[in-house]
Parts: sequence; structure tokens; C-alpha cells
Amino acid sequence: MQSKGLVKIFAILFGLVSIYQLSFTFKNNAIESNAAQVAESKIEASAEDRSAKVNEFATNYLDSLATSKETVFLGNTYADVKQNSMKLGLDLKGGLEAILQISVKDLLIGLSNNSTTPAFRTALDNTDKIQEDSQNTYLEDFFTAFDEIKGDKKLASPDIFANRSMVGEIDLNMNDADAQVVLERKVDESIVSAFEVLRNRIDEFGVTSPNIQRLGNSGRVLLELPGVKDPERVTKLIVATAQLEFWAGLKSSQFNGFLAQANDLIKTKEEANTTDEVTEEKELTEEEKAIAELTGEENEAVSVVNPLLDLLIAPPFANGATLAQVKITDKEKVESYLAMPEVRALLPGELKNTKFVFGKPEENSELVDLFVLAGTRDGVPPLSGAVITDARQSYNQANQVVVSMSMNSKGAKIWEKMTGDAYKTQGQVAVVLDNTVYSAPSCTNGAISGGSTEISGSFKLSEATDLANVLRAGKLPAEAQIIQSSVVGPSLGQEAIDSGTMSFGIALALVLIWMVFYYGKAGLFADIAMLFNILLIFGVLSGIGAVLTLPGIAGIVLTIGMSVDANVLIFERIREELSKGKDQKSAIQDGFSNALSSILDANITTGLTALILFVFGTGPIKGFATTLLIGIGTSLFTAIFITRLLVDWYVNRGGKLDFSTSLTKNLFRNINIEFLKKRKVAYIISAIALVASLASLSINGLDQGIDFVGGRTTQVRFAEPVSAVEIEGILASPEVFGSATVKTVGDDNNLKISTKYKIDETANEVDDEIRTKLYSALQPYLKGQSFEDFKDLSKADKQVGIMDQYKVSPSIADDIKQASFWAVLGSLVVVFLYILFRFKRWQFSLGAVAAVFHDVIIVLGVFSLTYKFMPFSMEIDQAFIAAILTVIGYSLNDTVVVFDRIREFFNEHTNWPFNKVIDSSLSSTLSRTLNTSLTTLVVLLAIFIFGGESIRGFMFALIIGVIVGTYSSLFIATPIMYDSVKKGNAADALKKKEVVVDETVVK
Repeated sequence: MQSKGLVKIFAILFGLVSIYQLSFTFKNNAIESNAAQVAESKIEASAEDRSAKVNEFATNYLDSLATSKETVFLGNTYADVKQNSMKLGLDLKGGLEAILQISVKDLLIGLSNNSTTPAFRTALDNTDKIQEDSQNTYLEDFFTAFDEIKGDKKLASPDIFANRSMVGEIDLNMNDADAQVVLERKVDESIVSAFEVLRNRIDEFGVTSPNIQRLGNSGRVLLELPGVKDPERVTKLIVATAQLEFWAGLKSSQFNGFLAQANDLIKTKEEANTTDEVTEEKELTEEEKAIAELTGEENEAVSVVNPLLDLLIAPPFANGATLAQVKITDKEKVESYLAMPEVRALLPGELKNTKFVFGKPEENSELVDLFVLAGTRDGVPPLSGAVITDARQSYNQANQVVVSMSMNSKGAKIWEKMTGDAYKTQGQVAVVLDNTVYSAPSCTNGAISGGSTEISGSFKLSEATDLANVLRAGKLPAEAQIIQSSVVGPSLGQEAIDSGTMSFGIALALVLIWMVFYYGKAGLFADIAMLFNILLIFGVLSGIGAVLTLPGIAGIVLTIGMSVDANVLIFERIREELSKGKDQKSAIQDGFSNALSSILDANITTGLTALILFVFGTGPIKGFATTLLIGIGTSLFTAIFITRLLVDWYVNRGGKLDFSTSLTKNLFRNINIEFLKKRKVAYIISAIALVASLASLSINGLDQGIDFVGGRTTQVRFAEPVSAVEIEGILASPEVFGSATVKTVGDDNNLKISTKYKIDETANEVDDEIRTKLYSALQPYLKGQSFEDFKDLSKADKQVGIMDQYKVSPSIADDIKQASFWAVLGSLVVVFLYILFRFKRWQFSLGAVAAVFHDVIIVLGVFSLTYKFMPFSMEIDQAFIAAILTVIGYSLNDTVVVFDRIREFFNEHTNWPFNKVIDSSLSSTLSRTLNTSLTTLVVLLAIFIFGGESIRGFMFALIIGVIVGTYSSLFIATPIMYDSVKKGNAADALKKKEVVVDETVVK
């Protein structure tokens, strides 16, 4: 090998850099462990809710450390150490992953200046319906819907987009095509604005290593927040609209007459309705009428007593904007009364635009204040939150938690006028956030200049902090709905780390032992190179800031199994050269040289599928592809260069390497199996397997996870084993969810509960409702656990209750399906073209792709046939698509190695019959094929058994894929290539060097 010195230098540098990068991870873990110990020592063992307090103390300790400038490691602060340490994904650390949909509909309504033009509104409604089955963006479908119904209207109409707010952007003379270009730009600008608002909110929240990115031009934003302690709190922070408004308060005394008139009107209306209902009932007998008269029930049935006034607990106040107090339970009823058109018509002229707004309830209070505010004709507040330049959580003179705000110059002038007017009239100014009055201060000291004010409202510290963050970051330009989310508790994440680490260690130990058993001292050198490979993988992951996930660990372990393949190829070629009588140095030289082509082809085909997976995948699946791509690169470097350095070093010192042991020396030697004669039997076996698979797929289908159908999944752990069938019966009842699927996950006390209940509604309130229904229905099995403990995912030591949550809306489920389809199809097309390029014959590509189709259909068929009775989840989700693409990569890897040997034999044995070339090529690669398959299977089985329940289905797909892929490379890919080549001239043509010879391997 040339340039050994250069390789040594690079190897040393790569190793040192990897150790340096990983040292930050070890230091960060040590600091966090120390913080936990300090917290344990500070909180008394008898303290109530000790776990939460220990967690809070440790978090505050680390936060204070992160803000200090004190160096803690190699001249770096703790913040630097944290930033450079290995990033753990949600499934390992716990946290929140969500895809948000910015409402393009809201953006269009805003750009139209809230137009109510029928053509515009109908087009929006039609677009909503089209979007249910469409893969286009909302804007594209809106343009289509508008074109279909616009009549003589156009987008640049004065009552649609050629309005006052769009002056200079869209004018009356603009045609629809030009207006569409402007709208596309304006919508994109608004989405960018929303993206930045979301980024600022997350940054303010202080999540470690957040990932936020736009997904194409669909208005979707991906958020990954590993390690977040309170997912429910951060979810509310993310989607908060933060519609801050300032309104002038009215005098409640002005509404005394109105309330009495409104009460009488409502009373008359309800008595009329009650009378109608009584009239419709059956006639009473004479005896029943006499009893009714004596008891007064007859009059009671049609008598309604003060329907509105009876709900206003406190009498109207003489002064101030507080009209009354209402029980929280009666709030909706009062709102509905005051919103009745007949009731609002009773308001006198100067009060026609009055806004009735409820305040923020006091903590532990059953009452809420009802305010009267001076509304405007167009509903626009005199002052909005857009003027806020800064907002901070602070404390007022009474030591209450408040939010202090500063305004720009324009806002300061309006604020000074509003507070001055309130001072003159002895009135109030209401601070309204998201249609709730947070505070309504009286201006007793005159007008407030300078634009400074504060919001008070019995805040908790966390509430005030979040509100200040939202106000400072800005208001979302449109509603943001979470259409896909995954919430994993830290305790489940720790279990995943433990199981992943154990499976990693067992798999690694088995592979290391096998290599020494099969190849002796040479296997030991391969093991050293493999360990160095692992160091490089983790070093690169840490260095580039990649996120390590559970599928990522699976990708690393799989890389270990597949990286063995390169060493196996090299060692098998060296053994062949030794068997030809060559001396040791020449055999090593030729063995490395001859194996290079096969190694590169096999790894490039696998790398192409991993690259496509990286492009189309999201979250953990992208993590799997990332580690696989890195692993392929590092394993190539270590197998080709590091192993060679070690082997040459040992041989040059006079050592002797047999590349085998006494037990394996003669294994697979001088084998000559006539594979092609067995191809018809193989075709029959494969045909039966394919027919059975296709039949099952058409009859049984697949167990599609919510990734593909939409829904909500919640993993619940119980203190004792429970019956999944029994729980499903309870949850599927009409009074709970109407339909639900319940599966046991691992142990009998772990259930995975899926439901489509209100799946088209993605608001946080629905998530809360589902958790509440779940808790109520599962009460008999929860052993007295409180609702707060049941739903709380922040506890690091949580053992029972909700362990993780996952939500996918139907719209994004369709997108995942489409992306998965293109990922599989794209990998097949890319690999077909690559093999065609490398082997110069379409027959090779046909054989390889046919084998891949064969493998994929059989894997799908096995899942279809067995998912109903397997003791682990076999849902088809994004992880399964990753498994399918990995199967494609592995199958191609195996097939390409065989094709490389066929190409080589065509050149070496030009006088051999066509079938002899094929059979000899397959026989000569049998040792490598079985060796690689066995080591890969050992690795996969270790992960399958010890790697945790969440990836068991994923591993099962890979195990089936490796077995079927090994079979298809021998009995499907090569025979189909053979049968597709015409006998005689075509076979002779394949032997001509100008057709089949790759110049890199010509001797």
C-alpha cells in the first residue's frame, strides 16, 4: 500500500479529533450527574412531591451554570460543553417532536382585509374540501377553486385583494396570473415570519439543542425539542396566538336598564319554548291536573325565573368596567345570552359596539369577572400588541408576578391618550390577551407616558415567563396547528438508552468473537479496525451535531454487521490467492486489490438507498439514515486502510497469517454447486411465496400505523398486568371514543392505545379531552393514581401512567404515504441506473431489481400473514419504510458482490460455457455470502432480543429481509440475469472485453 505514512497521520488525527469531540459528552454527563446528586442532597427525603422538586432544583442549578462564564473543561464554559456534547433524540432523552401547519387560509383572509365576498369565501370552503385528498399546497388548490367559481370576479377585485392594505402590491388592473405571483410571495413572507416567531419562542424557552426547520413550501414547520421537561407547557407556548389588545373600559352602571330588559326578553323567549314543549306532551288526566294544581307543578313547568340575572352572582357595580361575576360553569351560557342578536339590539346607540369579555379566573376560584369594554365598529382595538418592543416577567410593588412591557413611539402616544382619557373619566383600560381580560387598571395618577405598562392577573411564575416570551417573540401571523406530534417521557427514554446500550454491547461482542474464531489473528486485526470504526462514527456524529436516536443506534449496530462484509471480502480474496500458491505478501497485496471493486460497488448501492432515506425521512428515520451513511464511510476507511496497516505491520515483522483457524481452514473450499440447475425449483418456491404474500396483502392487508391512516396513539403503563381485549372494549364504547385499538407492547402491563376520535380536530383542547376520557375510562386499573400524575410526562422516574403520546393528522398521513412510496421507488430507479452504469448490461440491472421486488413483497407478505398473532407490534409506519429501504440496500449489496465475481470470471475464463461461469462465480462467493449474512443476522437478533420493544418490528423486518436477500442473490437475481441473456451470440458478447470489462479490473 502506497502512502502508509499519510494514512497513519490521518488515522491518528481522526482518532484524536473523535476522542476530543466525545470528551465533551463524557464531561457533560459528569456535570449533569453531579447536579442530580446535589439536588438529591438539598431536598429532604420527606418532602412532598420530592421527585419533581429534585428535578426542578437540578434544572435551575444547570441553568445557572449555563449562564455563568466560568470555564469547566479545557477552557470551555458549561454552555460550550453542552453545545458540543452528543445530542440525544426524543426516544432516548424524552421530549417533544411536532409538525405545525401554519394556516394559509388565515393568511389569505388577512391579506384580503377580512373580505366577506361570497366568491372568495366559497373558494376557501371548497379549498378545505379539496385539501382532504390533495397533495398540492393550500394556495395552489385555492387558485384552482377560485377559478372554478369566480364568474366576473378576479383576485385583484377591490373587495378581495386589491384593498387598502395591499396598496402597491396588487392593483385593480392586475390579472389573476400576476396576482397569484404576488400572493405566493406574500404568503411565503408570512410563513417565514411565522417561522421566525416560532424560532424566537423556542429560543426564549431555553430548550437545549432544538431543531426547527421549514418543510418545503407547504406552510409546515418541524420542531424537535429533546429533553423538554414539560411538553404540555411548551406545546401551549408554541401555538399561542398572543393576540394582545388594549381597550377602554365602560362604566357598568350604564348597563342596569339593559340587563333588566335583556333578562325579560330571554325569559319571555324561554317561557314560550317551554310552553311549546309542554303542549306537545300528552294530555293530563283530570286526577293529574288536580294534583298539579295543588302542588303548583303546572305553573312551575312553564315558569322561567330571571334566566340572565340569576347567573350574575354579584350585583352590578356602581363604578368600573366589571359588570358582574359569574360562576365558571355558567360562563358559556352567559356568553350565549349576550351574543343573541335580539339581546344586542337592546343596547342603546352609544353602546352598540360594546364588547362583553370575561377575565382570567383567580386561582382556586369558582368565579370569573365579566367586563364591558368600548368596542369599535370594525372590531379593531385602539391599540394592539404589535407596538410591543419588549416584555419581561417581573414583580410589582405588592410582590406579585407581573409582565412588564415597553412600546414603540407610535404605541406610546396612543397609550398616553388612552390612559389620559381613562384618568379624566375615572375609567379603566383593559389589557386583553386572546379575548381574555388579564388586567383592567384604573389610571388614578394621570396619563402614562413613555409607553411602559404591565399586565397582572394572578400569574404563576411559569405563566408570566411564557407570556413575556410570547409577547417578546411576536404574534403568529396565522393560526398554527399541530398536525403531527410525538411526546416521549424521560423515563421511557432512559429505558431505551439502557436497552439500546445492552443490545449494542452484545452484538459487538458476538461479532468480535466470530471474526477471531473464523479468521484467527487476522480477525483480531479486523476487530481493532472495527472498534476504531465505532470511535469514528460517534466522533463524527458528535462533531457535526447530529442527533442520536434509537433507530440511529440500530443503524450503528447494523453498520457494524455490514462493515464486517468489507473485511470478509478482503480476507476471502486473500485466502483464494494463498490457495493459488502465492507467497503471503503477494496474496495480501492482490487480495486487497481484487476486493476493492466489490467493496465499493456494495457500499455505494447501500449508500444510495440510505441517501434517499435521508432525503425523504424525518425525525428518527433521518437519524437512522445519518448513522448508516456515516458508518458506510468510516467502515470503508477502516477496512481498506486501517486493517491493511495492521496486517502489513504484522507481516513485515515476520508474523504469519493464515486468515483462518484450524476449524475454518477448509470450510467452503473447492465447492462447486450447480446453482442454475436448481433455479426452476427456486422459481417455484419463490412463486408460491409471492402468490401467498400478494393474496394475504389483498385479503388481510397490513397493520397500518397512524403514520399512514392518522390518529392518536398513547402508550400507557399499569402497575399490574391488564387485558388488552378488555381495555379495548371499554375504550371503543360510544361513551368513550367510539372506536379504539389496544395492543400489548412487551409486558402485559404496557398498552398501546390508538384512536381516531376527533382526528380532524388538532387543537390542544382535543388532546386534553382525550387524556381526560382515557383517565376516566381506565380508573379501575390505575390504583388511585391522580390525573396530574397520570398525564405528567416530565418525571424522570415515572413507572405508571402515560409514557408517550403520538399524533398524526389525516393530511400528513397521506403525505407520509406518498413520501414513503417515492422513497422506495426512487431507491429502485437509482440503483437500477447505477448497476447499468457499472455493469454495462441491462440484464444485470433487471436481475438485481427483480430480486429486490421479490424481497420487498415477501417481507410485506410475512408482515401481512403474521401481524395478527405476533407478540410484538408489526405496524407499518415510517420505521418500517426505513427497514424496507435497508432490505433493498442489503439485497443489492449481496447481489452486486456476486455480479462483480461473474464479471471477473467472464474475463478470466473466456472459454468456459456461460452456465459454468455463473455457477463457479456463485460457488466462489458462497463463503463470503454466508459469512456476512451470519454476522449480520447475529447483530440483528441481538437487537431484536435485547434492543427494546419500540424497534422490535423494525428489526424483525430486517431479519426477514437479510434471509430472503441472501437467498434471492443466489437463486433469483443471477438466474434471472442468466435467463434474460439470449443464448449463443449474446452470451459470447458478454465475454467480449470491450462489452463487459471494467477497465479498473483488466489485468
